[in-house]
Amino acid sequence: MKHVDMKDIQPETAERLSGLVGDFVGQGQDYYRRVFAYMMEAPGFRFTFNFTAGLLGPIWFGARGLWSWFLSFMVLETLAWIQIGQGLFGDLGREARTRADQIAQTLELRRQQIEAAEASGSGSLDALKRAATSLENAMAEAQATAAAADASGTVYLIVGIVLLLAVKALAASIANWTLEGQFARWRSDRSVASGWSVPRMLVSIAVFGAVTILSTIKFAQPDAIGLLKQFPTNRDWRLNVGDGIQVAFDWTKTAGRGFFDGLTYGMRTLLDWIEVVLVDTPWPVVALVIVMLAWLSAGPRVAIFTGAALAYLGLLDFWEKAMTTIALLGAAALISITLGIPLGIYCARRPKVFAVVRPILDFMQSMPSFVYLIPVVAFIGSGKPAGVVATMIFGSPPVIRFTVLGLQQVPETVREAAMAFGATPRYLLWRVDLPLAHKTIMAGVNQTILLSLAMVVVASLIGAKGLGEDVLEALQYAAAGQGILAGLAILFCALILDRIVAGKR
Repeated sequence: MKHVDMKDIQPETAERLSGLVGDFVGQGQDYYRRVFAYMMEAPGFRFTFNFTAGLLGPIWFGARGLWSWFLSFMVLETLAWIQIGQGLFGDLGREARTRADQIAQTLELRRQQIEAAEASGSGSLDALKRAATSLENAMAEAQATAAAADASGTVYLIVGIVLLLAVKALAASIANWTLEGQFARWRSDRSVASGWSVPRMLVSIAVFGAVTILSTIKFAQPDAIGLLKQFPTNRDWRLNVGDGIQVAFDWTKTAGRGFFDGLTYGMRTLLDWIEVVLVDTPWPVVALVIVMLAWLSAGPRVAIFTGAALAYLGLLDFWEKAMTTIALLGAAALISITLGIPLGIYCARRPKVFAVVRPILDFMQSMPSFVYLIPVVAFIGSGKPAGVVATMIFGSPPVIRFTVLGLQQVPETVREAAMAFGATPRYLLWRVDLPLAHKTIMAGVNQTILLSLAMVVVASLIGAKGLGEDVLEALQYAAAGQGILAGLAILFCALILDRIVAGKR
C-alpha cells in the first residue's frame, strides 16, 4: 500500500479517513483508528500487537473475513493442539506394543514347536531355541520402546504449548497488518469483507473446532473413533455402479455400431494415406522434404539439426517406426486442429457456449491418459484407429483454449476501428482477428502436436504401432539401452516438429 504521512493529511481528509476506518472495522473503532494511523506513518510493516487476535487465533481472522490467514493459522494451531493432545492422553507406545504383541504370538508358536521337538527328539531343537531367544529379545526391546514412548508425553506437551504460544504471538503480531491491507482493498472495492461478522465467526468456530478436535483425537487415540480411521463406504456400491456403467457401454456400443464402424473406417483411411506418404515414399525423398521444410520454416541451423536427427533415426533402424509414429500423430493432430480452431473461434465469440465447453476441456486435460484407453477400446477396439482417437482426445484442448485466448486478446479498439470503416464479420475475422491472434493460435497448435506425441507410448498399449512399441518392450524386458535409444528417437521427432511449427518464417 502506498505510504501516507498522516502529518501531511488535511484535517478534513484525516477526519474522512477516520470515518472510513470506523465503517470498515465495526467493533473496536477507537483502537483501530490509532493503530492504522500509527501504521500509515511509515511504509512497510510496522510492529503492533493485537491481543484479541492472539487470543482467538484463527477465529479472529475468520470473523474479519481474512480466510486465507484463517486457514494458515488453523493448520498451525491444529499441529500445536495435536502435540498437546498426544502429551496429555496420547497412546504414544501403541505401535511398539502392537509389535510386541505380534512377537509374543510368534514366540508362543515357537515354544509349542520346541515342546513338540523335545517330545519327538527332533534335530531342529537347537535352531528353534535360538529363534525363541531372538524373539524374546525382540519382544523385550519392543516393550522397552513402548514404555519409553509412553514416558515421553511431557515432551510432547511442552512442545505443543511452546508451539501454540508461538503461533498465537505470530497471529497477534501480524493481525493489524493484514487488516490494514484488507482496509486498503476495501476502499477501492466495497465487495471486500469488512467489519466483525457474527455468522463468519460462528463458521470459523465450527470449522476450527471440528478440525482441531477430530485431528487431536485421531493422532492421540487412533482407535477411539473408528469412523475417523476409514471413510464409511460399502464395496457393493462401487460394484453396482460399475455394472451400471458397463451396461451403458454395452448399449451404446450396440446402438452406435454404425457410427463407430464409420469412425474406425475414416480413421484407418486417413492413417493409410498419411502412411503412404511417409512410409511407402522413398526415404531420401521424405528426408529431403522434411529438411527443406525445416530450413524454410526455421532457418539453416534447424535444418542441420533436422538432418542429423533423421540420420539418427535411419542409422539405428528407427526410420519406419518413426514415420509410422508421425503418421499416427499427423492424423490425430490434423483432426484436432481442423476441429479445434473453428470450435475455438465459435467459443471466443459466444461466452455462454465456452462456459459449457470449458468444463469438458478441463475434464479432457485432467483425466489421466490411460483412462482414455478404456472407452476407446470398448467402442472402437484396439489398433491404430483407437490410438488416433485417444491421441486426438488428449491433444485437442490446447488448440481450442489458445484459439479462444488469442481472439479474446485482440484489442477491442482495433475491432471497433475496422467496423467503423465498414468491415463485415467475415472480413473482421479473416483480416483482423486471426492475424492478430496468429501467434497464440500457433502456440496452441504446437502444444497439441507435442501432447499428441506424448501419447505415442500410451497408445502402444492398445496396439498402435510405432516407436512406442520399442519403449514398451524395453520396459517389459528391462532393456535399458534399447529403451533409451527409442526414447531419444521420440525426442528427436518431437524436436523436429516443434522447431518446424514454431519457426518464425
